[in-house]
Amino acid sequence: MRRFWCSLLIPGLFLLTISLAANGVFLQYARQQYQAVNAVRLDPLNLDYFPLTPPEQTPGVTAVFFGDSRAAQWPTPTGIDDIQFVNRGIGAQTSAQVLGRFDAHIRPLHPDILIIQMCINDLKTVALFPTYQEQIIANCQDNMNQVLQQATAMGATVILTTVFPVGEFPWPRRLVWSPEIDTAVSTVNTYIYSLAADNILILDAYDLLADQSGHLLPQFAADELHLNETGYARLNMELSDILQQMNH
Repeated sequence: MRRFWCSLLIPGLFLLTISLAANGVFLQYARQQYQAVNAVRLDPLNLDYFPLTPPEQTPGVTAVFFGDSRAAQWPTPTGIDDIQFVNRGIGAQTSAQVLGRFDAHIRPLHPDILIIQMCINDLKTVALFPTYQEQIIANCQDNMNQVLQQATAMGATVILTTVFPVGEFPWPRRLVWSPEIDTAVSTVNTYIYSLAADNILILDAYDLLADQSGHLLPQFAADELHLNETGYARLNMELSDILQQMNH
């Protein structure tokens, strides 16, 4: 009888350990999300993220990266000495937040070129609010348009990037994910293609980074939403070509 109970005890302890570990992962994730939500409530636009005094600008062309974490993590292209690059991306921001800080973070820099990556933080909420999918997409497009209008009114040339594809999500996040997010990304990207103009150039990041099924290629992924160095190197090859064509 003792041997019987021992045979049950070991698997039971194993399952208990797995359960505690899983609960710990979920608790940590929930805490991170709760902190992020309340940080936004304290400072909705994060206007203090960058110094009020803009960096000293050298004579010549100024290019500014603008948008969410994907813009914030974008490294300066190498081998372009005649352009001064500045980064004004902030992680986790929606298109409304990006638009809301344009006057504080972009206008003082007087950029000649504005490189924009935005909207994924809007579109990933489709999983949480499926009945608002059309409104979320429409708001994203409207906010993007307002950023473009303000930038071009300043005389800047915009390099508007399509929304990066997303990768495979780890199991804790699949509870708050939906295939409709991929559909929303495709919808917004189709809209972005239509915005091309003399002063709005399209860098098709989605096409450069996605596999045949529309997911982020593993060799470019730091995680399910962000790029690694190889991914940004791929984008910078295309960005460098666009910048060189602009100078000719």
